[in-house]
Amino acid sequence: MRQFPPDFLWGVATSAYQIEGATRVDGRGESIWDRFAATPGKINDKSDGSVACEHYRRWPEDIELMRWMGLKSYRFSVAWPRILPEGRGRVNVAGVDFYSRLVDSLLGAGIEPFVTLYHWDLPQVLEDQGGWPVRATGDAFVEYADVMSRALGDRVKRWITHNEPWCISVLGYGNGEHAPGHKDWTKALATSHTLLLSHGKAVQVIRSNVQRAEVGITLNLTPGEPASPSPEDADACRDFDGGFNRWFLEPLYGRGYPLDVVEDHVKAGRIPSASLDFIQDGDLKTIAEPTDFLGVNYYSRAVLRSNRIPEEKNAPRTVHVSPDKTDMDWEVYPKGLTQLLVHLQTEYKPGPLYITENGCAYSTGPSADGRVHDVKRVDYLRTHLEACSDAIAQGVNLAGYFAWSLLDNFEWAYGYEKRFGLVYVDYATQQRIPKDSAHLYRDVVAQNGLDVEQAA
Repeated sequence: MRQFPPDFLWGVATSAYQIEGATRVDGRGESIWDRFAATPGKINDKSDGSVACEHYRRWPEDIELMRWMGLKSYRFSVAWPRILPEGRGRVNVAGVDFYSRLVDSLLGAGIEPFVTLYHWDLPQVLEDQGGWPVRATGDAFVEYADVMSRALGDRVKRWITHNEPWCISVLGYGNGEHAPGHKDWTKALATSHTLLLSHGKAVQVIRSNVQRAEVGITLNLTPGEPASPSPEDADACRDFDGGFNRWFLEPLYGRGYPLDVVEDHVKAGRIPSASLDFIQDGDLKTIAEPTDFLGVNYYSRAVLRSNRIPEEKNAPRTVHVSPDKTDMDWEVYPKGLTQLLVHLQTEYKPGPLYITENGCAYSTGPSADGRVHDVKRVDYLRTHLEACSDAIAQGVNLAGYFAWSLLDNFEWAYGYEKRFGLVYVDYATQQRIPKDSAHLYRDVVAQNGLDVEQAA
């Protein structure tokens, strides 16, 4: 494996609802995912996150796994309902104490905490009051950011406001695949605005509470390629890139919302007009509050074929999707990661970039020898790390890599059907087994300057 810069931040990532369990313990309030998972037909295997990986109880064991891997950092999210069960106002001390203990133990193990404030588990009480489409929910998020940055800011320096606002807005409010399950594009666009606006306000609050804070946001970004040189496929690619990537990147970096995307929504009948009534004076300036880094979640690319003309009238395909796909039916395409990082560096100049998620779902379980020989994940990890190295060689300021995920876990609407972990979890016993990919990652970290044996 190639060498990375000596200060490169090696880590893993998780999210609260996917691993913690203990959803009715120590004063935690209900989240939109508790309610969504309890609704028949929403989760493929009819499961929920009430137990998950029992991380709320087993976190010392999970820190030991990270220490064994020699990791420098751990990206985790805080469960908003565990801190403010009513969404705002009363602080649940037991919830704050849990994350305080986690942070202290991470630091004691030589692992830097990298905190994500929002990874999709909105308090249900706020959804009942209108949810993310209403500006008051953004104000509640800023209050929550203030509480957590005051509580942990003496020890936590790196903060992420929101994880994947595209998923929150489109999957949650646009097509109903995720909690809270709405199918209303007007709400989806309003949600994206509330998220970005609350991000900008929270950046200011965190900086006021935390000395030498580094604050950013994480976007799931997917580079698109037209399937042929035809104008129709080029337009399909523009349309996809606009709604998936530019809708969030452009306002964050001071360019406002892309007008062509608004026109696309109107033409498709998703929204009645191009009037975005949810935007108020000063909002775009707040959204563009300068950040210290950009978090990038990358899993695959998209190859776009126009659906506006009959297939037989389109140009022959020149770009084909590889048959090498993960259990999510996502193409394995590491080159896209390099292309994405170079594009971000060139087009937006965001400062340091972190890969805050990158990983793959494969169902490989333990073999007769007790090991998990996840050959495909090993190859995925190796080739995507090489793609990161290629980007650095091309001048990209890539500061760290967080593998998704530390543990097999609750994979949202798929329940426990998809396994993304470097560590296998037997959900019946909660036994953890480091997969071959975890051993590879441990070796990569060791080869890049950290003495794993001392860490162990």
